[in-house]
Amino acid sequence: MLDDSDDIHPLFAGAPDSVSFRKLRKRIVRQTREAIEDFGMIERGARWLVCLSGGKDSYTLLAVLHELQWRGLLPVDILACNLDQGQPGFPATVLPEFLKAKGVPHRIEYQDTYSIVVDKVPAGRTYCALCSRLRRGNLYRIAREEGCSAVVLGHHRDDILETFFMNLFHGARLATMPPKLVNEEGDLFVYRPLAYVAEEDCEKFARDMSYPIIPCDLCGSQDGLQRQQVKGILDQWEKNAPGRRQKMFRALMNTRPSHLLDPNLFDFAGLTRDPDKSKEKAAGIPRLR
Repeated sequence: MLDDSDDIHPLFAGAPDSVSFRKLRKRIVRQTREAIEDFGMIERGARWLVCLSGGKDSYTLLAVLHELQWRGLLPVDILACNLDQGQPGFPATVLPEFLKAKGVPHRIEYQDTYSIVVDKVPAGRTYCALCSRLRRGNLYRIAREEGCSAVVLGHHRDDILETFFMNLFHGARLATMPPKLVNEEGDLFVYRPLAYVAEEDCEKFARDMSYPIIPCDLCGSQDGLQRQQVKGILDQWEKNAPGRRQKMFRALMNTRPSHLLDPNLFDFAGLTRDPDKSKEKAAGIPRLR
């Protein structure tokens, strides 16, 4: 269907008429659809709160989800939402004008979490943890008010991989952002449909579409962030061995608890030997099943 039709959602209006862009669009749409299906994100007739920050990733997410909905492949209602966190100089009219022009149902919410973060976080510490916690709490509230069953975020493959290494290097645990989870209250799903999509593709897509990117002047303004350090390491690995990122990401989908060290995941204490099996193997005797 995606290969045979030239019809596209208004969010794709003005798209470059080039083979490279069409391949890029189809790849992102295909990978998003695969993630949605692989992780069981669709509840027919559900309503999704799609979070739009104004960055390249959230624009890509919004466009691709509407493309899938447009083609009858995503039977859910979509409500775009931007949480204006009161950052100084934030261009408050950009997203409302963009969404209105594209005919996208949306809600703009103003909550000055910026002042809280700047006031509470000690000098020299990063803002990310408190900022994300306040943002998440507001988005959950909005989802409930709007009758949504899921909060949908624009984290992509590289975000997931970087988070894994941040937890490995700094948190002493093997964990990352899951493509699908239930919030602590148990009443909302959190989805990441771009889980299979590379950051590089999101960047190319948003640039080719000339979406009005809004930079983050809070977390994005700080130097020495752990995530940036991890990104630099992964960039160097990818440069030395192209394709390394994708292999590491696939490893997150191919875990073997018996070959790790967590007794909560695998019953190492309960392992037993079978001397008879060893003897039969050495003698070449087939075992009866």
